[in-house]
Amino acid sequence: MIFGMKIGASFNYKLKRGLAGRRQSCDILKSVFSETDRVIWMHAASLGEYEQGLPVLESLKNKYPDYKILITFFSPSGYEVVVKKNTIANAVCYLPFDKPVWINEFLSNFKPVIFFTVKYEYWYNLLQKLNRDQVKIYVISSLFYERQIFFKPYGKWFVRQLRKNVDWFFHQTNTSYALAKTIKLDQSSISGDTRYDRVRQIKERDPHVDFIPEFKGKKPLLVFGSSWETEEEIAVIVSAKLPELKIIIAPHDLKRVEHLQHLFPNAVLYSETTFDQLDVQVMIIDSVGLLSKIYAYADLAFVGGGFHSAGLHNILEAAAFGTPVLFGNRYQKNPEADDLIRNKGGASFIDENYAADFILKIMNDKQLLEEMGKNAGEFINAQPNSTELIMKKITSDLG
Repeated sequence: MIFGMKIGASFNYKLKRGLAGRRQSCDILKSVFSETDRVIWMHAASLGEYEQGLPVLESLKNKYPDYKILITFFSPSGYEVVVKKNTIANAVCYLPFDKPVWINEFLSNFKPVIFFTVKYEYWYNLLQKLNRDQVKIYVISSLFYERQIFFKPYGKWFVRQLRKNVDWFFHQTNTSYALAKTIKLDQSSISGDTRYDRVRQIKERDPHVDFIPEFKGKKPLLVFGSSWETEEEIAVIVSAKLPELKIIIAPHDLKRVEHLQHLFPNAVLYSETTFDQLDVQVMIIDSVGLLSKIYAYADLAFVGGGFHSAGLHNILEAAAFGTPVLFGNRYQKNPEADDLIRNKGGASFIDENYAADFILKIMNDKQLLEEMGKNAGEFINAQPNSTELIMKKITSDLG
């Protein structure tokens, strides 16, 4: 894996940045932590897992204010966003590759008391070393599914490592919990998904975004969040057939902004917006960190990734504001999508034509639009407070 990433870095700028960042991690730790510091450490694969783990991290910091905070990432897409934010972390850096010599060097710079990883990010040499050092190890919003290596005949070694080294798994779903039980990962409980706590937090904060209320005016607003190619094709179809509809497109990657400008030559870029430029149909968001707030203004949201192998992006941010959520049908690792559909707050589609047809239908059916929005909001509010359940267990373990 390491050799492959080094080769890949010759061709992929993101991989190159990740490798360069890892070389700086120990220097960052040395500059922040001392031998006497007690550290709470959260590891996340990428930005989505960071958002998922953040409610627990914030609660731990509130409970143990004298502890310092470390956040590590595997992916540059998570690290590069969070390192620029004003977070509760004392240090944000990359996790080294999972070789004993590098893990030992990394851990020689600080003393963690609590370590938790999010969803299904497991590094076996790291977990083994932490266990030997008597660090409490947890998996937050754990999600097991049948195609994982743990459920293959050759996966027994990996299961033994988890059974031996992880103190507790907090499962997102009943299915994940049941699957863990089949391989005797009995140190488990069902806590639900901490992302519901996170989106409820976001909803309670001031969602104001400059220019968006004036851009929308009194017209209906459709937001395409984290769009890929197919969602953008849907936007083209819908914009032509519903000229009175306002559309905001926030691409999953800002490199797509130039392409979006070709699709919508009359669109306004958010970064260049002035009040005399708002009489257009389409706005393109070319700034990071606004999308979760923009959903507060949406009458309907279409979340990207569901037509792509990369997977569905966060649909809960929009649903939290009582906004109906639409998406593609490739979301096997997103059980919340099935739950939202089951509760009639969302819908999925096999291609852009079916999706566009539904948008035309719902935008001309105010009752259906309001009912789906109401269902989406109620679905979010009905979920358990996962962070509270997790905190009870962790604080009990620490005594």
